[in-house]
Amino acid sequence: MDDEQPQTGMSASLSVVRAAVVLAVFVVAVALLVDVGTRPSVSSAPSSAPTTVPTTTPTTAGAGASSTTTTAGASSTTTTAAHGHKKGAASTTTTTIAPSSVTVAVANATSTNGLAAHYTTVIGAGGWKMGTPIDAATTEATSAVYYASGYQEPAASIATTIGVKPTQVLPLTTATPVSGVTGVDVVVVIGADLASTSTTTTASS
Repeated sequence: MDDEQPQTGMSASLSVVRAAVVLAVFVVAVALLVDVGTRPSVSSAPSSAPTTVPTTTPTTAGAGASSTTTTAGASSTTTTAAHGHKKGAASTTTTTIAPSSVTVAVANATSTNGLAAHYTTVIGAGGWKMGTPIDAATTEATSAVYYASGYQEPAASIATTIGVKPTQVLPLTTATPVSGVTGVDVVVVIGADLASTSTTTTASS
């Protein structure tokens, strides 16, 4: 019996050591678990961070072209405008006026007799509705063709026929050196430049 007592004391010591080791391991394990539990999770977003849902907004630009802008969080918004081809571009329409519906008066603005009558005959050959030849209120060095509103095309055609420059095709206003032409669509003023090329022998205007 005396031989067994030391073994019992040793066993008790070992049990105490084991208990101490187990307790130490438990404490360390609890400390680790507490430490891990209080750390922010890498996979989870901070609770204070706002939740942002990406939004996609289609933007139509030009003809048939579109660009998409996606906004997420604090990223900047970029809008790309595509330049499309214009559809239905306006086209220029030329309206042809029948010569027989255009009233034309020829005025002599020179000292040479018969020029108005001569050019009335020349212009009338084109089918225009000619009025009576008249004299201009003043003498002019340069011939010109004046047109009422809407009759620029016929005036340009008549100017080409008698050799008047396009720059001398002008709107009919009160400044036109001819009186008594109310209701006339085109007024042709024969100046000195055309007098020198005329071969008329008519004695009056």
